[in-house]
Amino acid sequence: MFHSGFVAIVGRPNVGKSTLLNKLVGQKIAIVSSKAQTTRHRIRGVLSREDAQVVFLDTPGIHKPLHLLGEQLVKSAVSTLAEVDLVIFMVDGRTSAGRGDRYVAELVSQVKKPVLLVMNKLDAGKAEPEIEASYLELGEFTGKHVISALYGKGVENLVKDLIARMPEGPAFYDPEEVTDQTVRTLAGELIREQVLRLTSEEVPHSVAVRVDQFEERHHGPTYIHATIFVERDSQKGILIGHKGEMLKKIGTQAREGITKMLDTNIFLELHVKVLANWRKEANSLRRLGYIVE
Repeated sequence: MFHSGFVAIVGRPNVGKSTLLNKLVGQKIAIVSSKAQTTRHRIRGVLSREDAQVVFLDTPGIHKPLHLLGEQLVKSAVSTLAEVDLVIFMVDGRTSAGRGDRYVAELVSQVKKPVLLVMNKLDAGKAEPEIEASYLELGEFTGKHVISALYGKGVENLVKDLIARMPEGPAFYDPEEVTDQTVRTLAGELIREQVLRLTSEEVPHSVAVRVDQFEERHHGPTYIHATIFVERDSQKGILIGHKGEMLKKIGTQAREGITKMLDTNIFLELHVKVLANWRKEANSLRRLGYIVE
């Protein structure tokens, strides 16, 4: 008897959703950063076992939007909930529920899907009673798990519970597939990940990456050309750095990640361009792939 289904991972920004997705599928398919709102696209990760397949949808962190990009990210996250069999409501189990968690809980409650409460970042395997109580009162949960996505603690028990809750059905993906993301998309995300890691203040949130050329060559390394978009000249200066040192560092570290992903040598060329107020303009968001009609 084979079980299969779809599970959405939702929560406010920076609670560890992408870290959990990577741990569930056994390899990196979503970028990870300590900065909020790292995930901007809905990412599917596929976990295949002999008797089951679970397709996870990692969503952008749900937050009250401040611009058109934020509205699109929340819209993407909420629309995902209608498509799944079960929802993982993921929270940072080290702190009590706040307004952001209540906001997410209210959106989740409108969908009428079974919801598992997953309390993350608890390496000791347990939560403080008052913190746990603050989350349990946010809604009706079909179950609860305490995990550390970073170290994998409690994740296997979560997987077993998820499989047990999936309906009978066929596999949706080949067992060898772990994501529906193209290598071109993943390459762009790995470049953006290094921008997140190496820059600070307003720069990470103002950055978008577009892969303009991805060419696998019979002789020589795979050629990738990508453009990093920012909103202001000052941000462009920060990304390029003194004598181009920052852009060189971003390129070097991104190339290492892409090389590991593709298991082949690559030549990576990066350029930085200013696209003023791109997060607030629909045409710019379409151009960068954040609005798909």
